[in-house]
Amino acid sequence: MLEEILQLDKQLFLYLNGLGTDTWDGFWMFMTKTRNSFPLYLLLLYLCFKNFGWKKTSVVLVTVALLITCTDQLSNFFKYGIGRLRPCYDPEISETMRLVKSYCGGKFGYFSAHAANSFGPATFFLVLFRGKVKYLGAILVIWACLVAYSRIYIGVHYPLDVLTGTCVGILFGWLFAKLAIFAFQKMRK
Repeated sequence: MLEEILQLDKQLFLYLNGLGTDTWDGFWMFMTKTRNSFPLYLLLLYLCFKNFGWKKTSVVLVTVALLITCTDQLSNFFKYGIGRLRPCYDPEISETMRLVKSYCGGKFGYFSAHAANSFGPATFFLVLFRGKVKYLGAILVIWACLVAYSRIYIGVHYPLDVLTGTCVGILFGWLFAKLAIFAFQKMRK
């Protein structure tokens, strides 16, 4: 059963990865680079300060740092614990796939830290700003989806790697948002 799921995952990867074209490669490489999300992070920092003030914004910064540390380290734990090869290292498909990057990255890819680290903060801020900032939730979900999909497009993760990273990011984002809200409630106004 597991082997069948993994084969379907490879087939879906080859299909999605094969949809890529030279025309779109630059866009997806832009989306996959973490530093290109900096303007979004600045917007979120501004919104935190505007809605919560400096004291609570400092709680948000610490909580988000812990969130990303947790999802990132959990991803590394799984990558080396499970040892599933990235598509670009898998001899069964590496010759037929598109690798958009100039290098493949680490040998193992289950699960995607990029997916976890984009959906984690997206969920965190979605919960934190619920009902406060119009359209922010849509922007964050679209951004996280683009970052996550970019990992398949450029050839470094299978869809199951991305889906798992997405689920982990959502779970941890929700938990850390609840932690931040709890800390807010314990603070004096």
